[in-house]
Amino acid sequence: MTAVNEAIAAEAGELAPRVLDELEQLVAISTPFGDVPAAERAFELCQRLLPPESMFERVPCSTAGCAPDLVARIAGEGSRRLLLLGHVDTVVAHSDHRPLDPDGERLYGSGAADMKGGVAILLALARTLASAPEGFAELAVLLVCDEEWRIAPFTHVERFAGYDACLCFEAGERAPGGAEGVIVRRKGAGTLRVRADGRAAHSGSAPQDGRNALLALAHAAIAITGAGDPDGPQRLTVVPTIIRAGDALNVVPAAGELVFDLRADDTAAFRRPIDAIPPEVGGATLEGALERVWPAMDSGPAVAPLLARAESLLGRPIAGRARGGASDASHFAQAIPSTLCGLGPRGGGAHTPGEFVHADSIAERIAVALAVARATLTG
Repeated sequence: MTAVNEAIAAEAGELAPRVLDELEQLVAISTPFGDVPAAERAFELCQRLLPPESMFERVPCSTAGCAPDLVARIAGEGSRRLLLLGHVDTVVAHSDHRPLDPDGERLYGSGAADMKGGVAILLALARTLASAPEGFAELAVLLVCDEEWRIAPFTHVERFAGYDACLCFEAGERAPGGAEGVIVRRKGAGTLRVRADGRAAHSGSAPQDGRNALLALAHAAIAITGAGDPDGPQRLTVVPTIIRAGDALNVVPAAGELVFDLRADDTAAFRRPIDAIPPEVGGATLEGALERVWPAMDSGPAVAPLLARAESLLGRPIAGRARGGASDASHFAQAIPSTLCGLGPRGGGAHTPGEFVHADSIAERIAVALAVARATLTG
């Protein structure tokens, strides 16, 4: 490694113990989506850990009923503006919450990978950059509390449009060959809800008088899933995730709903599963609505020069990678071409009881974040 690389590695090593401690504090707060007091506790912690010169603002969340999101702004003396982006909500219920639990080189805990490990690195990066205000005109932090379940339109893009770059701290990864990976491409995401309306009847004495909504949804699940084309030009996936129908064990279900998760490189491809909804099955009618659409992200060409500069600083390759999962970075990529995601620690098991981050990746990913941020600000 060159002297510059050794300096970044040493700096990351010095920051890592505090990042680990703050990761433990963040994971200790159970923050399932929609729990306002839990989100407030997480935001209060983040405010304490952000640079003391931060100017804080609480702005309305994109999702009604959630705690206000947190914006921090640090004024600098340079010429470029950088947004650091993360979320504090998780998908794990309080009853299933798991505090940080080391087991060998893995650190298990609810939300550790998605994305409190990334938030801990974000906080450390904000403090480090803020200590050199000559390097930026404005450093902003946006932390939201509805990323995991949001179906409403995302409201924050206009607030930061025109920034020079956006860095999002979802979990990191390695590319084949061992290069550090950052995310430059994501599929668009959508939620398709299909409702069935039938007619109730006694399931024992007069089932022929009913119009079975559950049976209609079962047929629809197969037909709509068949519209997927994961190996096609848009890599469209159509996955049924939720079905609800019926209220009693001896009544033909009169109504129900079926939910699909849709992913594609171009959200226009979502027309295929919508068109595949059968209008009627066995007398029950079906109707679909697309309730949530997150744009696709492809910032690879725009960030290629940035990644080349970051590689030079880091002293090892940084590879732009594609990932299927959605991220708020996808929204900002529409207005901030230099948007990167996946700057958090490496881990696995997101959204499961076995979620974890690799302890030895924390210092490595801090170094990546430092290199990328400084490459951005020297643009």
